[in-house]
Amino acid sequence: MPPSLSRSPSPPSVAAPVTPSSNFNANEFTSDIFCFTLIPSLWFDSNLILRQVSDSFLAVIPGRQREEIVGLQVDHLLSQNTLPTLGTARKAIRCADESRKPYELTDILPGSPTTWSLRVVPIYRHGHLRCFQMELQDTTIEHQRRLELQERVSANETFRILVDTVKDYAIFMLDPDGNVATWNQGAQMFKGYTRDEIVGRHFSNFYGQEDRANRKPQIELEVAIRDGRVEDEGWRYRKDGSRFWANVVITPVYREGTLIGFSKVTRDLTERRASEARLIAAYEEASKLKSEFLANMSHEIRTPMQGMLTALTLLLDTNLDSNQLDLARTIEESGTVLLQVINDILDYSKLASGCFSVSSDIISVSDIVHSVLRSYQRSKTPSTKLEAILDPKLPKAAEGDSLRYRQIVQNLLSNATKFTEEGYVQVKASLQEENEDSYLILTEVIDTGIGVPEDSAGSLFTPFTQFDNSATKRYKGTGLGLSICKGFVELMGGRIGFRPNPNGRGSVFRFTVRLKKVKQLAHIDELQDEFELLDMDSPASPSDDMKLAAAKKRILLAEDNRINQKVMMKMLAGLGFDAIDLAADGREAVALSAHHPPPYDIILMDINMPVLDGVSATREIRDAGVLTPIVAMTANALKGQAELYIAKGMNDYVSKPVDRRLLVKALLKCLKASALEQLPGPQSSSISDFIPNETVTNHERARKNSRLKTVEDHIEETMKLRPVSTTVLPSLP
Repeated sequence: MPPSLSRSPSPPSVAAPVTPSSNFNANEFTSDIFCFTLIPSLWFDSNLILRQVSDSFLAVIPGRQREEIVGLQVDHLLSQNTLPTLGTARKAIRCADESRKPYELTDILPGSPTTWSLRVVPIYRHGHLRCFQMELQDTTIEHQRRLELQERVSANETFRILVDTVKDYAIFMLDPDGNVATWNQGAQMFKGYTRDEIVGRHFSNFYGQEDRANRKPQIELEVAIRDGRVEDEGWRYRKDGSRFWANVVITPVYREGTLIGFSKVTRDLTERRASEARLIAAYEEASKLKSEFLANMSHEIRTPMQGMLTALTLLLDTNLDSNQLDLARTIEESGTVLLQVINDILDYSKLASGCFSVSSDIISVSDIVHSVLRSYQRSKTPSTKLEAILDPKLPKAAEGDSLRYRQIVQNLLSNATKFTEEGYVQVKASLQEENEDSYLILTEVIDTGIGVPEDSAGSLFTPFTQFDNSATKRYKGTGLGLSICKGFVELMGGRIGFRPNPNGRGSVFRFTVRLKKVKQLAHIDELQDEFELLDMDSPASPSDDMKLAAAKKRILLAEDNRINQKVMMKMLAGLGFDAIDLAADGREAVALSAHHPPPYDIILMDINMPVLDGVSATREIRDAGVLTPIVAMTANALKGQAELYIAKGMNDYVSKPVDRRLLVKALLKCLKASALEQLPGPQSSSISDFIPNETVTNHERARKNSRLKTVEDHIEETMKLRPVSTTVLPSLP
């Protein structure tokens, strides 16, 4: 034990002399130093024989006693798997002996997680080597920290080299105020600034004047701090003033909770943006080509159908026996179905491309429902009852797209009658909601047909979906009808749905549409009532009116297809025209009609003709000062073409196959307008005003027709005061 130390009672400033303890044992003191040092130690003599070892060393090689190893030569000792390894020990001893200085190195044992630091101190006396003191330290933790530090330094260096050399991205740091703190080669290539030119300047230098005025750079930093990152695309500017389309990601960087700056990564997407623009242009071109293809397909299919269905209409007007009539009706039904398939495909194409629009005109829900029901009386089975249930609160007049509403009801009613062999088919219309500006109309088509399978109800309104797609399916169709209905309903601000018939077998298809109130026609109801009253009293039909109007009128038919020429000539003759001229192309139509005074009262102009098309022919006729009414007649039936033809100088539009009722309506409208323009003084709206007196055989009928047309024209003129709006909505998913 170390000697005891004592202090004398003298003042603290005077130290008491220290004298060796009387029981001090130098050998014991030396032994304590050797044995109890906390550093694992070994002592070798100059011949490298182990002479002493500390208890702390024995602790790190459990199972070995001091007596077993003291006296062993270093090679024999370290070959017995003691610490340190033989090679490390020899190297340390040799280096210490040669340098005559303490030598230290690190000893890493293979397969061991422990790292040792070995220190050898040579001890000399009178210039002669006496012994070596070898000390061991467990430096595993320090060694691991050193390795981690080296790894971080290496990773940071690697990252720095990567950032500095990458050329496809501008990667740099901003300080907390947004000033550029670092710069890499990619940033220099993108932006044109060298490191010395830009470091320390605010990153808003890369933004345009408008962005800087709107504080966009500052806002991006604020958003990055708030959300953890911000990403933006926009124009960025180089040193020379040129710009490029950039994708920018800004991320805040924190150290121990303190914001130290922002990382900013910029990509040049100018080429990608140009590629996207080219892709969009290609898509638009493809869409245009598709529309042109559909128009051409429509024309090519409708042209032969024009001849077939028009000839069939004329055939049905002849005296057929029952068998012939049945065959003719079958042809008519098949042609109607084919025409509906064509219309469905065209309608779906327009809806899918987003170019469909809804118009705004006067609509009567009750009238449309009754009209559609009448048209389906013949197609229903004898054991099926058709009926309409109309809410008395329905408005007599509202503002909406009557054509689309009719088409929805027709489609749903067509499905109901097709799938219902017995029972009933009902059309219910009711006022669901009314506010200051509009009505919400609910329409339901209820049937007792085969119903809809439960597993198919979810895909009812999906395009091209049919319940039965097998080769033996009973009911035919394209699978587009309900999808088209859904598109129309959504365009009219409503929703469409399905549920099983709660009264048993069958289905209920229901949809809503929102119709605007007609505020500027306060007296429309009274006029409509008078019109309906007069219409009920008058025995006249559109066909009779057409024959009266066509008497002594000259008409020019411009048509290149020989079959269509033949059937149209017969149809016009059947409508009362006895002076019909024919032009086989547009150039011949111009030659026949461009005279003064005009030789014709009306012109039927086909659009697609050789030599000169119908639009060009119309332009030349108008340029010649001829104002004869011209009705376009074409198989092109895509949206917007009617407006295009009218804008080119035509007065009306009839699509092929020509529906005789629509043709009569167009001809009457044009003849009436032409006659009114020729009357001096106050103009009467009565058909009798422009029919020769000798053709009017019933004075009372003419009087009623006069009152009827006057009321009708008054309604039409009142409606013309309102602006007609057309809303184009986005495409369907």
